[in-house]
Amino acid sequence: MSITVDELVGAATVIPVLTVTRLEDAVPLARALKAGGLQVIEITWRTDAALEALTEMKTAEPDLWIGMGTIRQPAQVARALDAGADFLVSPGLTRELEPKLQAAPCPVLPGVATPSEAMQAANAGFSILKFFPAEQAGGLDYLKSLKGPLPEIRFCPTGSITQALAPNYLALPNVACVGGSWIATSALIDAQDWVAITQNAAAAADMKS
Repeated sequence: MSITVDELVGAATVIPVLTVTRLEDAVPLARALKAGGLQVIEITWRTDAALEALTEMKTAEPDLWIGMGTIRQPAQVARALDAGADFLVSPGLTRELEPKLQAAPCPVLPGVATPSEAMQAANAGFSILKFFPAEQAGGLDYLKSLKGPLPEIRFCPTGSITQALAPNYLALPNVACVGGSWIATSALIDAQDWVAITQNAAAAADMKS
């Protein structure tokens, strides 16, 4: 199933940013997030289980749009797509990574933290950018200040955004969606607390951009 980046962010409010260390958690995690009403989720490529977890989630819940995050090397692009990724997310955009992401047959959210990086990514054809690390890089006030000089660029801020902060980000006109690890923290996943994760997902799904 091919989707556009506008369709992707249109289906998202808060995108849960997941770190899966145990493969057996993948399917119940996907089901808990779906039960809460979320359609778009991101797995970070920070563990050995990440690729296989993505594949198992897609197999169990094919209606979910599941992205692979933490794409840092060109070779990771093909591997993530082969695993079934519906979209790709990178923490930054390097010269080596840029052409691979441009050629990817799916939505891509490259990471930026400065106006220069945002302009470069926009010039490369990326219309929606991951603003990372959001809180540490300036947060709400920083994004507000970018609206004037960069009115055509929309952001998906990610990084230390809490449940309380997320609605404030979503209220900004240049924010398309936000990423949040609070929905399914590593502690909740380790505890296999699918009920709490479903509740957090429902709260996130109720937020409106």
